[in-house]
Amino acid sequence: MDKLFVQRLNALHYVYPKPLNRLSKLMADDEELEKLSRRSVLELAFLLNVKEQQAHDLKKAYTEALDIPFESLYRKYKITPISFLHPHYPKSLLELIDPPAILYAKGRTELLLVPQKIAVIGSRKASSYSRKAMDTILPVLTQHEFLIVSGLAKGADAMAHEIAINSGGETIAVAGSGFLHPYPKENMALNIIIEEKFLSITEYPPYMQPKRWNFPMRNRIISGLSCGVLVTEAQVKSGTLSTIEHALDHGKDVFAVPGDIFSGLSEGPHKLISEGAKPVWNGDQILDEYRQLRAEK
Repeated sequence: MDKLFVQRLNALHYVYPKPLNRLSKLMADDEELEKLSRRSVLELAFLLNVKEQQAHDLKKAYTEALDIPFESLYRKYKITPISFLHPHYPKSLLELIDPPAILYAKGRTELLLVPQKIAVIGSRKASSYSRKAMDTILPVLTQHEFLIVSGLAKGADAMAHEIAINSGGETIAVAGSGFLHPYPKENMALNIIIEEKFLSITEYPPYMQPKRWNFPMRNRIISGLSCGVLVTEAQVKSGTLSTIEHALDHGKDVFAVPGDIFSGLSEGPHKLISEGAKPVWNGDQILDEYRQLRAEK
C-alpha cells in the first residue's frame, strides 16, 4: 500500500474512528483519500452525513493529525494497524454491513489468517459450570487446531482464553477499548499474556476509553472472525445473545451448552437450542459438525 494513503487513512481513523461503511461515500471517488484535505466543509458534511460544525471540527482535526508520526508512534506501543487492505485483514469481516476500517493489533497478526476459529461467549457472571463445560469442550478443539476467539471480558470470556492457552491452543482477544486503556483491570495479567504470546485486536484507536456502546460493536467482530459460536451460560437479554444475532445474520454455526433448568444463566442457551442451535456437551460434537460440512463440500 502507498505510504501516503496509509498515513491519510490512519489520520482519518484517529479523529473519526468509524466503520468502513461510514467512509464509503467519502472514498467512492477518492480511494486514496487524496482529496480529503481539500474538500469543503459542506461537502464533507454531506459525504459523512454529519452536521456542518462537526465536519468543520473533523477537517481541522484531520489536518492536524496528518502530521502525527503514526508509524513510529504505534511501533513504540507495539501496535500494528491493519487496514481493510492489509494482507492480514480477515476477508470474513468484509462480509459485515459495517466492517472495521482499521484493526489495531498487538501480538501475532498472522493468527488472523487461521481458517478454523470458534468464538466462545457467555455471561460475565458465568459460574463454575461454564468453566467445567469449557474444560471438557475446548481442549478437543484446540488439539485439532481450532483457534478460540473471545472478548476478554470478566467471566466466560476470560475462562475461554485461559482454557485455550492452558490446553496448548491459540487465542484472539477482541477488545472494546483502545490499547492505552485495557479493560477490565481484573484481566490485566491475562491481557498481557495474550498480547505477548497470542493476539489482541480492537477497532478503536489507542486513546479510546471503554464505553458501554463499544461492546455491542465489538461483538460483531468476534462473530465475524469465526466460523461458529459456542455459548455457555447467558441470560436471554444480554450482550452474549447480541453476538449470536450477528452470527445468525451471517450464516455462522451456533452451538449452545445445555444447563441447569433452574438457573437463569441457562435460559439463553436453552432459548437458542429451541430456535435451532446445536446442543453440545463435548468437543467432538463440534468437530463432527465441521467434518460433515467438509464432506458435503
